[in-house]
Amino acid sequence: MKLSFLLWLASFLPQPAADPLCLATTVYLEARDQSELGQRAVAEVALRRQESGRWGDSVCEVVTAPKQFAPTLVNPGLRLSNVEAWQQAVNVAFAAQKDWQQPIADRHEVVPGASHFAALDLAQPTWRNYPEVATIGSHTFYRVDRLRAR
Repeated sequence: MKLSFLLWLASFLPQPAADPLCLATTVYLEARDQSELGQRAVAEVALRRQESGRWGDSVCEVVTAPKQFAPTLVNPGLRLSNVEAWQQAVNVAFAAQKDWQQPIADRHEVVPGASHFAALDLAQPTWRNYPEVATIGSHTFYRVDRLRAR
């Protein structure tokens, strides 16, 4: 399946039905080679951003915001060809969304407070000097509060 097809399909699904598809696509593109914990952390960042409302009102809006997540950074013609990794991403997306629907005190957060992540061997974002929450696999997770004094 091509990335462009998945994003097209998500655009026709009603909200919130499209969100698991967008989240699974993001987990696959960002972390298919990472552990389940690393995949869950990526999903958590997207869900935290959606909850904050600063990046969009739905998960699909969050992960397709320009230059924020892989769905807007990779070639739309990219084929998501690893069926096992796709199934794992779908499982992680659904589990993360289910957990995120719990009251905050009952959630099982992997990267508490993290709103950003980066694979530092591939990118050196300007916000990499903010507090690190965790490093899981090749991703480092950050708590970026643009309101704090620098």
